Amino acid sequence: MLDFIYYPVSWILWFWHRIFGFVFGLGDFDKGASNGFAWALAVVFLVFTLRLVLYKPFVKQVRTTRQMQELQPQIKELQRKYKNDRQKMAVEMQKLQKEHGFNPLMGCLPVLAQVPVFIGLYHVLRSFNRTGSGIGQLHMTPEQNAMTPNYVFSAHDVQSFLSARIFGAPISAAITSPKATLDAYADFGGIPHVWNMVVVAVPLMIVAGLATHFNARASVARQSAEAAANPQAALMNKLALWVFPLGVVVGGPFLPIAILLYWVANNIWTYGQQHLVFGRIDKEEQQKKEEAIERKAQNAPKPGAKPTAKKKSGAAETSAADADKPAAATNGTAATTTSDSTSSSSSAKAGSASGKSGSSGKSPGPGNRKRSGNRGRANQKRRR
Repeated sequence: MLDFIYYPVSWILWFWHRIFGFVFGLGDFDKGASNGFAWALAVVFLVFTLRLVLYKPFVKQVRTTRQMQELQPQIKELQRKYKNDRQKMAVEMQKLQKEHGFNPLMGCLPVLAQVPVFIGLYHVLRSFNRTGSGIGQLHMTPEQNAMTPNYVFSAHDVQSFLSARIFGAPISAAITSPKATLDAYADFGGIPHVWNMVVVAVPLMIVAGLATHFNARASVARQSAEAAANPQAALMNKLALWVFPLGVVVGGPFLPIAILLYWVANNIWTYGQQHLVFGRIDKEEQQKKEEAIERKAQNAPKPGAKPTAKKKSGAAETSAADADKPAAATNGTAATTTSDSTSSSSSAKAGSASGKSGSSGKSPGPGNRKRSGNRGRANQKRRR
């Protein structure tokens, strides 16, 4: 039913097992195919392959989480405003998300994508040994199991997997595996002892639990104060910090060693990827702030410079015309004053001349009469 998950997982695991089989066999795959570390590293790099494919969605998840924190005040305002109208509140929330390009699904996409891979890996690893009587097992005999292919893995690959050991523990077995399941390893390296699996599984359980806790702590530390104060967020933070890590430790004895390897590798990748992505996003935001400050500084007036306001051309022409009018009026007044002063001086000269002639005692005759310059100027004025 879930073959569309099982086959891709099998292909990736098969590819990495080929690579590390050649490495540990020093170029001879048949020699290194049954090496336990070749199979363990194949599981680890299966995780790394998946996380590399999901790198961009993870970055989108981080950006979505930060954007959701920035929108919290507006979301709370909508919840307060439409607390009695759920339908209206949902419409306004969708409108707000659309305006800001916010997609809540991107916040959980990487986690959702890992769930089918985890299920697929668990099923494929469990299918290397189908002699058990539990749910999903085929109740095969050890001989039948060794001769039955497992998805893309051949019967020879199944036998090399059963023969693989890490410090004496088969990676497909769990601490609580029933005796019937462990008997299937009898012809492939012997029946493993429970204590061999405890020695390998318990450290992996502890490392997986600690890694889960520190990843959750790093994620919680980057939350805003408003987001952390949200009751639902506070509950999820407590679950991520304490319940999930404890669940890995408590459930570890029931998980195959390969699944514990998967969990450890996944948390190691998450820890490194978080610091890389968050550091990169912090640098981008710091650079944007610096650019905004620089633009503001460039647009600000220089120290000591007076701000100049540009006038419109129509207003400028009107002001110039108004300025010319008083000047013209002044020039006209000056011309009139000059003319009057000239006339006055001419009259004064004529008067003085008359006075001189009168003082000499001679009355001017008709032939000696002089035409008054003042009178002539008056006539000129009349003609004008």
